[in-house]
Amino acid sequence: MKHADPALAKLSLKNPIHFLALGFGTGLAPKAPGTFGTLAALPLYFLMMNLSWPVFLVVTAIVTITGFWICDVAAKDMEVHDHGAIVWDEVAGMLITMIAAPVGLLPLVVGFVLFRFFDIVKPWPIKLLDRHVKGGFGIMIDDVLAGVFAAISLQAIHYYWPLV
Repeated sequence: MKHADPALAKLSLKNPIHFLALGFGTGLAPKAPGTFGTLAALPLYFLMMNLSWPVFLVVTAIVTITGFWICDVAAKDMEVHDHGAIVWDEVAGMLITMIAAPVGLLPLVVGFVLFRFFDIVKPWPIKLLDRHVKGGFGIMIDDVLAGVFAAISLQAIHYYWPLV
């Protein structure tokens, strides 16, 4: 792929690992690639939203566990630890947010906003892990925790103020 960023020039959307790491290409957005990467989770969510929550959990676990490897390979190929274009972690984090969430537009929007909030603000221990853990695990773990925080918050909101 031709790109002004030398790290991105080392990737190819024809490579399935790079394609996934870049969130189906959304990580190439010039502004807010993390937000676009989170949006890349939505087609997967729409395919999964009517699954039973245990099956949703298993698929999300597969997306997340493979993400540790996908992000690690892409980062090594780019020779940059956590390049902003690597957004598979956002895809996994958004799916984690929606585990056992009620199906509907309002829960999806609230979940999206909560995940982006926790991913951007990075409260403790997310910030600590983001700064000190490297490799594919380091790329993924802050978004996994942001997804867990967002999922707990979404469930609490829904408990007190039902979203559907």
